[in-house]
Amino acid sequence: MTSIKMSRRAALVAVGYCVAAPAILRAETTGFARRNTAMFRRQDWRDHFDTLGPAAIVADTPARALHFWSGDGEDYRVYPTSVPISDALTKRGYTRVTRKKVGPDWTPTASMLERNPDLRYMPPGPGNPLGTHAMYLSWPAYLIHGTHDTRKIGRPSSDGCIGLYNEMIAELFAITPVGAQVRII
Repeated sequence: MTSIKMSRRAALVAVGYCVAAPAILRAETTGFARRNTAMFRRQDWRDHFDTLGPAAIVADTPARALHFWSGDGEDYRVYPTSVPISDALTKRGYTRVTRKKVGPDWTPTASMLERNPDLRYMPPGPGNPLGTHAMYLSWPAYLIHGTHDTRKIGRPSSDGCIGLYNEMIAELFAITPVGAQVRII
């Protein structure tokens, strides 16, 4: 009979794998990551616009992705987003970017205060739910903005806005002109 010697370190690694294996297998079989990444791919939504104008953005809420095209169609980018927490808070249709602000301040809307009367105005900074940059849309109280809470990206977590990682909203902010077309689907 052959004797197998195992070091203490190898034994600990083996035990750790046995403990983690069910979670790893569950994650692979649920398809969450696969569905999330499969939907997060290059898509051509340009046919949703007559022309690209100065730039065009499609916020695909089911896929939790934002697609950007420059006016000449040469620059295409896609970003992961947070989306509204419910269908009732999701406004769909055509709008445009009316203004942009670095270091936005935040004031809760009436409907937010109705749900949570403890909410208060927040100046720019780390606790501000709008993150580092905001692009205001022609619809009142709807924005494309950053977030300091990175757990929100890829999830339904907003009160109607489209949220991006702060680094990504800074990039999008730099290339998106005021007047850019936006379609939320």
